[in-house]
Amino acid sequence: MEFLTEDIYKLLVSFLLGAIIGTEREYRSKSAGLRTMILIAVGSTLFTILSAKIGSDADRIAANIVTGIGFIGAGIIFRENNRVVGITTAAIVWVTAALGMGIGAGMYAVTLSCFIIAGLSLVILTPIQKYIRHKSQIRNYRLMCIYHKSSLKNYEEFFKNNHLKILRGEQNRSGSHITGNWTLQGSQKMHEEVTEYLLNDPEILEFDF
Repeated sequence: MEFLTEDIYKLLVSFLLGAIIGTEREYRSKSAGLRTMILIAVGSTLFTILSAKIGSDADRIAANIVTGIGFIGAGIIFRENNRVVGITTAAIVWVTAALGMGIGAGMYAVTLSCFIIAGLSLVILTPIQKYIRHKSQIRNYRLMCIYHKSSLKNYEEFFKNNHLKILRGEQNRSGSHITGNWTLQGSQKMHEEVTEYLLNDPEILEFDF
């Protein structure tokens, strides 16, 4: 099995594309950064080159690349503070592998187009995503206070009056104390104002947010 000069160029191009994507992830302090993206891109390219040279097992090797990347992506996704993180990075890992396969197959035009579209999604859509999150956020609140018949109901009215939508609410009484758990949706500004008020509420004994 002989490697041609073009194969070396393919590996170098994959290295470059993986480095660019990895730099963006590294800048944002994500779990899969510069070296990871380079290795994924170059590895996918090499497997695709080998599959083309082997011939008969090409489809099986390509399918195994996708399966292997799925395992890597699953390892990146995890739960943190009642929310799932790492999904975007896992998706980028998947796209990076696809770019490497495209380069390895010699499909430069479509691979470059995919790289540009993916890059624009990361750069241009980030401010839009921040704007949406600024206007609508979902946060979890937990507070405990001395039990009164209408204690938690008053807090629910307070949330509504401050334009926070109650998505889920649970109450639990233990002796003379009562605890409320809510999932609230609203703007960042309203969340901050409500949080500041609750932090200074002398009736609240415990407060998590």
